[in-house]
Amino acid sequence: MQKQYSIPHVQERAATAEDSIPVVPLKHPVRLALAVILIAAAASAAWDVAVNERYRWDVVVSYVFAPQILAGMGLTIVLTVVSMTVGIALGTVLAIMRLSANPILSTISRSYIWFFRGTPLLVQLIFWYNIAALYPVVALGLPFGGPSLVLGSANVLITPLGAALLGLSLNEAAYMAEIIRGGIGSVDKGQYDAARALGMSGGKLMNRVILPQAMRVVLPPTGNQVISMLKGTSLVSVLAISDLLYSAQIIYSNNYQTIPLLIVASLWYLLMTTVLSFFQNKLERRYGRGFDSAPRLRRPAKTQGRRPAKTRSA
Repeated sequence: MQKQYSIPHVQERAATAEDSIPVVPLKHPVRLALAVILIAAAASAAWDVAVNERYRWDVVVSYVFAPQILAGMGLTIVLTVVSMTVGIALGTVLAIMRLSANPILSTISRSYIWFFRGTPLLVQLIFWYNIAALYPVVALGLPFGGPSLVLGSANVLITPLGAALLGLSLNEAAYMAEIIRGGIGSVDKGQYDAARALGMSGGKLMNRVILPQAMRVVLPPTGNQVISMLKGTSLVSVLAISDLLYSAQIIYSNNYQTIPLLIVASLWYLLMTTVLSFFQNKLERRYGRGFDSAPRLRRPAKTQGRRPAKTRSA
């Protein structure tokens, strides 16, 4: 049997030479110059906005907490919360229907998503606002001319606010259905097999296994949808609903301060979207616990120049 020994001083010399090589970061002069140019342009634009008297910052300050503006902001929040709640609930049902093995349920879900995603939201809002032109009376009854129960006039039951909620909620449900369907599809198929092996029914499988795991994938696009909904509520101004934008429009139609009032509305929208983004990040971190995040680049640990141990082989 022959023993082989390594040469300690040669290995130690190589390790010491590697440790002594300084790590010099790459220089990016073009990137640095571009950053300086962008900072200078941003500072110049900010200075121009601050000193330009045509912005009328005194008018902005005087109306930023106006009661009419605050009332419109409150209505905007109500529209967003109600529409997103209904949209998420209905979207979940539509997503489950689309994934169903029943072809009738799947076709109904696909048709709903196709229609409401394929037509503009503004057109849908105007359509619901004028629904009385097609159905003057709202009634419940059997199809094909069967007996029905008249609930009342469509103009009375479907108010401008009701038309806005219908349009926003039904449109949002189509988008949420696709988001939730993608989240359900991201769950590993082994989870289905394990749940069925434990004797879980379809409802328990969805509520206790699939949907909780799908939340990690569903939350980021859902947060974006909430922010989009908050800004999309400005479309209801065409229905003469006193949301944030329409309230600002009413004020500047009287005092002709168009730009300052639009700035006031924009500041409130920015504040609300910032708050929503903060809570979205909190929820994403909560539901993302236990999953590997994007890898971070780290510098390799320095060796201490220790003498390598002898290696011998038989």
